[in-house]
Amino acid sequence: MRRVFGPGPRDGNRHDEVGLMPMNQPRDGERRHLQPFTMVIFGASGDLTERKLMPALYHLSALGHLPVDFAVIGVARRDWTDDYLREKMRQAIEQAAGPDGIDEKVWADFARRLYYLRGDATDESTFARLEEAIARISAGFPGEIGKNRLYYLATLPSLYPKLIQGLGRLERARSNKGWGRIIVEKPFGSDLESAIELNRLLARYFDESQVFRIDHYLGKETVQNILVFRFANGIFEPIWNRNYIDNVQITVSETVGVGHRGAYYEEAGALRDMVQNHLLQLLALVAMEPPHSFNADAVRNEKVKVLASIPVPDVTTVAHTTVRGQYTAGVVDGKPVPGYLEEPNVSPDSKTETYVALRLGIDNWRWAGVPFYIQTGKRLASRSSRITIYFKRAPHLLFQPFSVPDLQPNSLILDIQPEQGVTLSIGAKVPGPQVRIRNVDMEFVYERSFTERSPEAYEYLLLEAIAGDTTMFTRDDEIEAAWRLVTAIRRAWDEAGVPLHPYPAGSTGPEAKHALLSEGQAWCGG
Repeated sequence: MRRVFGPGPRDGNRHDEVGLMPMNQPRDGERRHLQPFTMVIFGASGDLTERKLMPALYHLSALGHLPVDFAVIGVARRDWTDDYLREKMRQAIEQAAGPDGIDEKVWADFARRLYYLRGDATDESTFARLEEAIARISAGFPGEIGKNRLYYLATLPSLYPKLIQGLGRLERARSNKGWGRIIVEKPFGSDLESAIELNRLLARYFDESQVFRIDHYLGKETVQNILVFRFANGIFEPIWNRNYIDNVQITVSETVGVGHRGAYYEEAGALRDMVQNHLLQLLALVAMEPPHSFNADAVRNEKVKVLASIPVPDVTTVAHTTVRGQYTAGVVDGKPVPGYLEEPNVSPDSKTETYVALRLGIDNWRWAGVPFYIQTGKRLASRSSRITIYFKRAPHLLFQPFSVPDLQPNSLILDIQPEQGVTLSIGAKVPGPQVRIRNVDMEFVYERSFTERSPEAYEYLLLEAIAGDTTMFTRDDEIEAAWRLVTAIRRAWDEAGVPLHPYPAGSTGPEAKHALLSEGQAWCGG
C-alpha cells in the first residue's frame, strides 16, 4: 500500500536527473552554471504568461542569470505566429517594466528566442509537432537547447491530465535525453482524492525530482527569509516554542473582490484557493524543525512532518474552530463596491465563502498547546500578508501599575506584502520623570536596508526550476497532507451546516472570528 500522509524519510543526498544543481552548489559569484535549455509554456495566450512568466524570463535574461543558449516556445490554441507572440509579450513586458521601460538591446536578444506553436492539449498530434518544433529551433542555436526541457502548465487545471500524459510519453520516447522537468500551477486538485489521482498520474510518467508544483508565495523574499531568520540567528530559535510563544497568526487579506474570476471562485472558495496552499505553506515554514541541511528533501521532510502533526478535525471540532464568511456591498478605499452575490458569473444564491478563519493546533513537542490562527479574505479593509508571533507575557510584571492600559505583549511581525520587513514590538519607558511604559517597534524594511533589487516571485522560482532545485516547491506528500486537512474542513462545513457569516466590504471580516481566540488574545490588525 502506498503511504499517503506520513512524513516519510527521503534520501536527502539523492541527486535528481542530469543537470541537478541544488541551492548549495558551487557558483561563480551569484550566478549558477546553467545548461542550455528549452522552455515550453502551455497556455501562452493566457493571463499568467503575459503578466508573470514572460516578464520574469525577460528580467532573468537582462540580469544575466540565464545561460547563453535557451529558447521559449509558447503553445496555445489561438491562431498566432512567432511575430505576433513577440509583439504581445513586448507589450506585457513594457507594462511590467513601468517607467523604467524596456532595454532595446536586451529585448532584441530575448525576442529572437521566442517561438509559437499552435496546439491543443487534447490533440495527440500536438506533442509530435512540439518535438519537431524543438528540433528545428534547436538547430539554430550553438548549444544543445533541445536536450534539456522545462514544461510549464499554465492552462486550465482540467487540461493537466492530457498534458501530463502527452508530455510523459514525449519524454519517454525522445533519444536526445537530457533533463526534463514539469511545472504545475495551482490549484493542484480540488480535494484530497483528486490531488492523489493527479500525483499518481505524474508519478506514472515523471520522477518526483522532475515535478515542480509551484506556489508563488514561496518565491517571495520575506517567505524565503523565514528560514534564514529562524536558523541563522541564535537569539530567536531558543524561544521559538511553546514555552515562550502564546499564539501565532497568519493573515492574508485582500481589498479586491473576485473580479472576472467569479466562475473559478464559485468552484474553489477561499478555503481551497488560499488556505490549502499559501497559508498552510507559511504555517509549515514557521513551525518546522531545523532541517539537517538546506537540501530540498531535508527541508520538505520537515514541512511534511508539521502538516502531518495538525489534527484532522471532526465535525464537532470544525463547528467551533472555523469561521467562514461572504462579503456584502460596502466601501473600499473610499469607493462603493458590490457584494459577492452581485459579482459577474456568481450564482445569486451562492454559499461560497470569500473569507475563512481557522484555529489550528500542532501536536508535537515544540508546539503543543500553542494555537495557530489563520485568516484570509477578499474585500477586507487593507491589503496585507503577514505572520505575527505573540510571545507570552512576563510571569511577574513589576511595572504593571505604570503601564498604559493597552500595553500589548511582545510580538514579532514578518511582513510579506505589500511591504517586506520584520518588526519587533517591545515595551519601553516613555521619556519623562514618571514611569510610563508603552509599546515601541524595532523595524527592518527591505527597501531601506538593501540596495539590491528584490526579484519577483516568479523570477526566483523559474530560476530554481531551471537549476533543478525543488526546495521551494511542494512535494507530493506535502500536497496530500494539506488537502487531507482542507477536505475534512470542507466536508464538515457541509455536514454540520456551519453558518456563512456576511461581512461588509471594507471591514476586517466577520465579527464571529473573535470567538476563535482565547481570553486576552486579539487579532493582529483588528
